[in-house]
Amino acid sequence: MFITEFGSQGSGDGQFSNPTAVTLDSFDNIYVADSGNDRILKFDSNGVVITQFGSKGSDDGQFNNPTGIAVDSSGNIYVADQGNNRIQKLSSTGEYITQWGSYVIGDGTSLNPFSVAVDSSGNVYVSDTYYANNRILKFNSTGYCLTQWGSNGKSNEQFRNPTGVAVDSFDNIYVADKDNNRILKFDSNGNYLKQVGSQGSGDGELFYPANVALDSSGNIYVADTYNGRIQKFDSNGTYLKQWGSYGSNAGQFKNPLGIAVSSSGNVYVADTGNNRIQVFALPPSLEETPTKNSKKKE
Repeated sequence: MFITEFGSQGSGDGQFSNPTAVTLDSFDNIYVADSGNDRILKFDSNGVVITQFGSKGSDDGQFNNPTGIAVDSSGNIYVADQGNNRIQKLSSTGEYITQWGSYVIGDGTSLNPFSVAVDSSGNVYVSDTYYANNRILKFNSTGYCLTQWGSNGKSNEQFRNPTGVAVDSFDNIYVADKDNNRILKFDSNGNYLKQVGSQGSGDGELFYPANVALDSSGNIYVADTYNGRIQKFDSNGTYLKQWGSYGSNAGQFKNPLGIAVSSSGNVYVADTGNNRIQVFALPPSLEETPTKNSKKKE
């Protein structure tokens, strides 16, 4: 199940300080929001650094605690620049294109973005975690707000600290409603469809889930952060399997915040507390217990 890991604590090439999000492009290049170092790192499919961009600041192309990242079908990169209360759009080589968002409460543009996702039409979905907002916003690719939904609460169309957001192949939207300990599914217009999970530590239960990802079959993967594990559900929300426990060995996690699935079905986890990315392939059985000395599969 465990394939490999890359990264260690630091600020050098291939090192991380609180990597919060991970995503892949159509070539299976890997992008990591290296939040503590205020930069984005790009790796090839083997975990070898290709490039990095960004530095701490509020100018174009700079970041202050980037927590979310997504790549569209053209290779453009969208970053949830949380500390600067904005979304930045960059080219595939990290060149600044545009931005939107502000910190002006009540004007409709105030953002405290944690995560970002892009659908098949290039629309951008942002989880806005700010306590007065608790909403999902939908923008076009240039930052024009198309719609929004959500408010503070526990009903089917409310959130308490929505963090992760993901899109499936039908452009349905999945939200990690972190403080309500659940995943919510909506259509692309924000109409409620389904809930997955409830508070707890049993199979299918969640404890402050920070992020969510989908594979090509519509299976749902959840970074079950405070339970220190990853859980997999089918497209109907039925529990399938899980792996992980608290620790620093291979297959263990400390505060996993980000998750992504490649076109081949490999699962990438931003193991934030261990300052690394772990990569897994899912066998029919998850009975294998990996160790730190697990070898990378050829």
